[in-house]
Amino acid sequence: MDLDYSAADDAFRADIRAWLAANVPAELSDKVLNHKRLTRDDLARWHKLLGARGWSAPAWPVEYGGPGWDATQRHIWDEECARIGAPPVLPFGVSMVAPVLMKYGNDAQKRYYLPRILAGDDWWCQGYSEPGSGSDLASLRARAERHGDHYVVNGQKTWTTLGQHADMMFCLVRTDPAAKKQEGISFLLIDMKTPGITVRPIITLDEDHEVNEVFFEDVKVPVENLVGDENRGWTYAKYLLGHERTGIARVGQSKRELAFLKQIALREKKNGRPLLHDPLFAARVASLEIELMALEVTVLRVVANEAGGRGPGPEASMLKIKGTEVQQALTELMVDAIGPLAAPFDVPFLEGEHDHAASGDDDAAPLAAYYFNYRKTSIYGGSNEIQKNIIAQMMLGL
Repeated sequence: MDLDYSAADDAFRADIRAWLAANVPAELSDKVLNHKRLTRDDLARWHKLLGARGWSAPAWPVEYGGPGWDATQRHIWDEECARIGAPPVLPFGVSMVAPVLMKYGNDAQKRYYLPRILAGDDWWCQGYSEPGSGSDLASLRARAERHGDHYVVNGQKTWTTLGQHADMMFCLVRTDPAAKKQEGISFLLIDMKTPGITVRPIITLDEDHEVNEVFFEDVKVPVENLVGDENRGWTYAKYLLGHERTGIARVGQSKRELAFLKQIALREKKNGRPLLHDPLFAARVASLEIELMALEVTVLRVVANEAGGRGPGPEASMLKIKGTEVQQALTELMVDAIGPLAAPFDVPFLEGEHDHAASGDDDAAPLAAYYFNYRKTSIYGGSNEIQKNIIAQMMLGL
């Protein structure tokens, strides 16, 4: 297994770096690098810019409008986007439902939805979790009953990220209550403008409206919006989650945040010396950097396997666990480094209403919200405890 970059890879990186430097809007990278909140328009604008270059879906094959990059090139792209502070491309359409449609969707679904996802015409959200059905997703209760040429959906979804902006939802519903848990679930595409859908905000600990609860009351969904076969949605859901968990590692982002942490720790003083020179704090930073280096090597191993034609297996669970642990540790060290000035929540500053923080420290102002927001990363995409069970079963045979 060769984990070194080739000369062609280095040339590709140079081209990508030059294009990003010339095309990432400064006001967007400023928000990303300084932990401010991105708006719907910010994310849509970046998607359109990438779409014009043909790069809004880096993992897509050429036949569906993607650039046809290999796994190594996609990894380089992710790293360079994170380094410069490019906004994310929301994964729900491009990286989650699109691979399911490519593999399991019918021709009509591919023709209609994939170009719209590529162009950013549809904003997607994920309808998986329910109250009482998070980590035990197969226990979901939202139901869909077939009535002629449509399904009637009733039930509730929760923690629906950015559902307040969504045009479409890919949703797991129970279509056979009598079947075993995993065998009675179907995968539906639901227009969020359909009568009977109510979206209610959940304001999280960081005082942000990022997630929602969604209620379905006699919502009519055309049968043509069923992906694959009825009652086989669990298969499609697992396929989607493999893609989601691999992306959660976010090595490039963590490398950028590690540099930010060191910058803070050099600025802050302890006993008249930079905090980063304090032996105990420096040891914590060094330990985290070692963990990040090990994570990066693991990601490169997965990339090498993908380049050899092998898709992500239980390794995706390893990346999810360690990636989220590193992200959480970084936010914790940032808050520790700044100290009391990290405590206030300056929401107007985070949302761009003020140019500078009320506390006078623009670096410190976003960190409490950033810390609280990242408590969720070890839960979404399948909690880390569940991922350890997957590893135990699939890799250790326990």
